[in-house]
Order: sequence, then C-alpha cells, then structure tokens
Amino acid sequence: MNAQIAAILGIDGIASGAIYVLIAIGFVLIFAVTRIIFVPFGDITAFTALTLASLENKNLPGTVGMVAVLAAMATLMEIFSLWRKGALNRIPRALLFYLVLPLIPAAVIWLTAGTLLPTALRILLTVAVILPIPPLLNRIVYQPIADATVLLLLIVSVALHFAMSGLGLLFFGPEGVRTQSLVDYTAIIAGTPVSGQAMLILGSAIFFSFLLYLFFTFTLYGKALHATAMNRTGARLMGIRPQQACTIAFLLGALLAAISGILIAPVNTIFYDSGFLIGLKSFVGAIIGGMVSFPVTAIGSMFVGILESFAAFLSSQFKDVIVFSILIPVLLWRSYTLVHAEDEDEE
Repeated sequence: MNAQIAAILGIDGIASGAIYVLIAIGFVLIFAVTRIIFVPFGDITAFTALTLASLENKNLPGTVGMVAVLAAMATLMEIFSLWRKGALNRIPRALLFYLVLPLIPAAVIWLTAGTLLPTALRILLTVAVILPIPPLLNRIVYQPIADATVLLLLIVSVALHFAMSGLGLLFFGPEGVRTQSLVDYTAIIAGTPVSGQAMLILGSAIFFSFLLYLFFTFTLYGKALHATAMNRTGARLMGIRPQQACTIAFLLGALLAAISGILIAPVNTIFYDSGFLIGLKSFVGAIIGGMVSFPVTAIGSMFVGILESFAAFLSSQFKDVIVFSILIPVLLWRSYTLVHAEDEDEE
C-alpha cells in the first residue's frame, strides 16, 4: 500500500463514516428519549434507497401500501385510546397527524405512478413517504409497551426488524439496485481524485448534524427532548408529554435515515436486507459514544467507516469481522470505566 492508495481508501472511509454518523446519531437520539434500541433503523435507510430506485424505474414502491396500512392501524388505535380516555375532542387532531398527513405523499406517488418525475421531486416524495413510517411504528408497536424493560423493547425491535426484512423482500424483490448519481463531478485534491458524491455525503453529514445541534440548543421542542432524555419523570412534572417527545424523536430519526438512504443509494448496491449491516455498523459507532454522546458517536462512526475501508483492502472476506471485533474492547473499556449503581436489596 502506498500513499496514493491510502488516500483513496481514507476518502472512501470518510464517505462511509459520514453515512454511519447520520444513522448512529439517530440511534442515540431515539434511545436517549425512548429507551428503545431501534434495530429497524437500517431497514428504513434501505427502504428509502429502494423506494427512490422504484420511482426512477417508474414503478409503484411497496412503501406506499405500507404507509397506508400503518396509518390506518395507528389511527384506529389512537381513536380507541382517546375514546377510552373520554377525549373525543382530540380525534380530529389524531386523524390529521396519523392519517391525513402520512397519506398525502403516498397518494401523490400513487397518482403519478408510471411517470418519470424530476430528480428533486423524486427525492422529496421519497423522503416524505418514508418520514411517517417510524412514528407510525412507534404508535402501533412501542407506545402500548412504553413502560416495559429495555430488554423487552430490544426483543420487540429485533422481531420488528425481521418483519421489515420480509416486507422488503415482498415489496422490492431480491435484486439489488443503485440509483443515479446525484453529483457528476470529480475534484483532484493533492493528486487524489475525490468524487462529488463523496463530498456531498460528507457535507450533508456536517450540515444535518449542525442543524440537529441548533435544534437541541435553541428550540423549545429540542429542549423538551433533552429534558425527556435526562429525566423522564421530571420532564412529565414540568408539563412535557413524553409521548409527544417520543414521536418527535422518531420523526427526527426517520429524517436522518431517509437522508442516509438518499445519499448511499448512488454509491452502494442496496438489497432488501442491506439495512441490517448498515444499521449494525452504525450501531458500533453509537456504542463507542456510549449511546449518550453525539460528538463521540460521530467520531466513533467515522472511525468505523475508515476502519472498514482499510479492512476491505487488506482482506475483503474479513472486513465485517474486523469492524465488529472492535465492539469487544469498547464494551470492556466502558464496563471498567463506568460507575455501576448497586442494585437495591429486595424486601
């Protein structure tokens, strides 16, 4: 390996790491607010890429029907819950948020099926139809068991991932897809070619991470999410509704997953089950950050991307083994350095 090859591998690793940064931040965000390790996060990213590819091929993506079914189920569950509470005056608001808004982009895609839409409009519709999926899953799957243990929530997340993988095979088939490049430009930096797509990925990761920082620092909703993550009971006593905070967390996570899917689709061949490995590698970055620190998570995700790139050059067969092996020293280090609270004696 010479300096030129190392530079190319480093650029590829930074581009991959930038994708992992967005997904890992979504992992940390959802876990901090809801205590849920959202295993299907990578599946949402893959569904975004596959949906965009379907629109490019003038096909109707299966995510349209999925959103319609989820919206109907979530609406019925919310109406029944409001009826039991005697809060019938909140039904119109529930219909708007759980039924009308999710169905608008799905209806537009259904009506324009078979038409090759402009690239910007395809991307916008893809993001819009993906955004409601995690909040709707939260309402249907997680909200009824919101007070369960973290272990039970994790088991449910794993089951949900397998369901999503099966639906992905049903919706999109076993063939891999790759979308059109978003940027047809290559720059030469210090004698090393850098694709415009790689620069777009890195720039998008920095931009959306900065927007997330502004959201948490300067907006009321961001401070409410932070308060819920710090102390769920205290936030409830201060008038913050944890249910609403969870919905916002899933919505922000969905946005990060959708952006990641749009960015990764032109540079990687995506299959219906590709989301699992993408999500798992991002989860390694989140573990490095302790599932609490956004900056350390970003650094850890970049490290995972660069390590994967060099590992693939050295031994493509064992690149995933090398990447996942770093979990062992990280977990050991955190086990020895974190202060463990003693369990209370049972009476």
